[in-house]
Amino acid sequence: MQFQPVLDAIAEELRPHRGRIGKVADYIEPLAEVPIDRFGIALRTCDGQEAASGDWQEPFSIQSISKVFSLTLAMQALGDTLWQRIGREPSGTAFNSLIQLEFEEGVPRNPFINAGAIAVADRLVSQGDAPAMMLALMSSLCNEPVAIDERVAAAEGATGYRNLAVANFMKSFGKIDNTVSDVLDAYFHQCAIRMDCMQLARAAGFLCRDGRHPYTGAPVVTDRQARRINALMLTCGTYDAAGEFAFRVGLPCKSGVGGGIVAVLPDQLSLCVWSPGLDKAGNSALGQMALEMFVAKTGLSVF
Repeated sequence: MQFQPVLDAIAEELRPHRGRIGKVADYIEPLAEVPIDRFGIALRTCDGQEAASGDWQEPFSIQSISKVFSLTLAMQALGDTLWQRIGREPSGTAFNSLIQLEFEEGVPRNPFINAGAIAVADRLVSQGDAPAMMLALMSSLCNEPVAIDERVAAAEGATGYRNLAVANFMKSFGKIDNTVSDVLDAYFHQCAIRMDCMQLARAAGFLCRDGRHPYTGAPVVTDRQARRINALMLTCGTYDAAGEFAFRVGLPCKSGVGGGIVAVLPDQLSLCVWSPGLDKAGNSALGQMALEMFVAKTGLSVF
């Protein structure tokens, strides 16, 4: 299948909606400054075919999309022991909620809500320089250097009171090994990585290739681990709208409040859409529309 005409058609059909739906994340100034009318889409197939359209070359803050890759690093290092302190169930509550932690004694429901990602960051801090490990992994997977936006990281640290509360709450239950400040510093820096749509589509390529590196073919994770990451993306990857995404899109997805969404079709392709206007659940409104259109136009889905 030739994907370039499909992506061009999606970008053209969405043009009248650009800047008209959703709301840009404004809890920190660097995100609030991003123009709402941006839209980009890019994909890479398992055999290396690439296509892109719109503002796909404009870097953006990947935010919670980083949780896929921090989870990957933790699974590499710890295997199944990672799940001793992190669940694998959808949360049904907001991504930064404290409510479930109270009932579940500091054990996060899954690795893609903030509490779960902070628990993963704690595991990585125990392994070494977590931000450096993240940059090394991301740069390797997309085959070019990527960087952290220090202004975004600093702004996250200056305003992350709820994340501070979440981390301290888990620490009080003995579920965080390292100092809260070190763990949150690693977490804020991973969220502040800047990438464009094609870089993220390439980076996610191991998830559509049974865990193998998109360029070298070397194992990044096992095929079993890749299936588990995809399963978590499908059930937990779009905050408390994961069921709606599965219903409408039918692909494993992971979103971030920077407006990006990464999606995977095992054995075929990985793709990324970006538009900073968010819906009420914190997912890119135009991005979800684009993914629905992609599935409708190509007939590609996991179902």
